[in-house]
Amino acid sequence: MNKIKNACLGLMVAAALFTAAPACEAASIDVPENIFQWVQSTARQNYYFNKEQMCYAVKPNGEIDLGMLIVPTLRTFDDVQKQDVVDKRRWNMQSVKGYDDLVGSAEYLAIDLRNRTVKVTQHDDLDSTWSTLGTYGEEPDFDLKKSSGKDVESKFYNAILQYAAKHQDELIARTKGKLSAADAKILKTKKDPLFQPVVTPYSAPGNVAK
Repeated sequence: MNKIKNACLGLMVAAALFTAAPACEAASIDVPENIFQWVQSTARQNYYFNKEQMCYAVKPNGEIDLGMLIVPTLRTFDDVQKQDVVDKRRWNMQSVKGYDDLVGSAEYLAIDLRNRTVKVTQHDDLDSTWSTLGTYGEEPDFDLKKSSGKDVESKFYNAILQYAAKHQDELIARTKGKLSAADAKILKTKKDPLFQPVVTPYSAPGNVAK
């Protein structure tokens, strides 16, 4: 797990990721577009990923792992979603101290391009100062192979994959590791096989893949 946490600078510090956003309700939160890419909005949440800190994982030998993407994400909530979070914590007999100021959450994803799975390695609930209210550990993997692609989570993850495929050089440059000779040879062909399974990519509002 250390290779995931150390692959990008500042990955696990929610406050550092979101300090540019002012404190306000979800409908009017100012999320900096130069850092966060908006993907979609539902009735209860807005979905973003941090395009400035996306990177690859790094193997123990220091080589870049082109099969594993590390992606910080952000979700902002409406009042109904906020109350739902609070109610669930109360039901589970967890503290709700500070949750009257809940605005959203930060999730840190490890996307396995070989197995087409997404793991949430950490989930932080955030208040209006972007401080962490509560932290949750790993959650069950989301299997993209078994998804219809029409659900909200699949659309979000596929939009991230589209963006990563089109900005691979940037991701490699940002990752604190080195390419293996074999991977460097593959990339010269501009046909990374790990991105090929995205046969029917989701085209999110705002042309995310650009």
